[in-house]
Amino acid sequence: MSVDGYRFAAMSQEDAEAIAEWHYPAPFSFYDASADPNDLAELLDPALRGAGYESVRNESGDLVGFYQFKQNRPDAIEIGLGLRPDLTGRGLGGAFLEAGLRRARARFGPTRIVLSVATFNQRAITVYERAGFAAVRTYTHSTNGGEWEFLEMELR
Repeated sequence: MSVDGYRFAAMSQEDAEAIAEWHYPAPFSFYDASADPNDLAELLDPALRGAGYESVRNESGDLVGFYQFKQNRPDAIEIGLGLRPDLTGRGLGGAFLEAGLRRARARFGPTRIVLSVATFNQRAITVYERAGFAAVRTYTHSTNGGEWEFLEMELR
């Protein structure tokens, strides 16, 4: 499905393996798939990945990012997303997020859209707030070999 110049498709094994090799500069290396063995295993195993992961390509067909859609609650969809490391910090996040939100609405028709972000990632929090997300709660989550503070946000 094409949304705002981005093409969404079920994630292929080839794309999953490419994304597993992405490395972000510190402190965003926290988001490297290899930073957490469970996250990496889920990404690389088609059975664990399921239908929730989608690859995102630009109009030229280049892999530029991914989305993970989780429907753990009947009225809400939880999104996770990643933009290819060399594309971050260049003002592209807002358009990438908006395309993903449109995709989530078209595919799931949720009444609520939520996401979680590490509290140190002010750059992403700003993008989410500009798109209409607001903080719901702060919580601690065990990942990447430690306890980290996350911010749950909901689209208003």
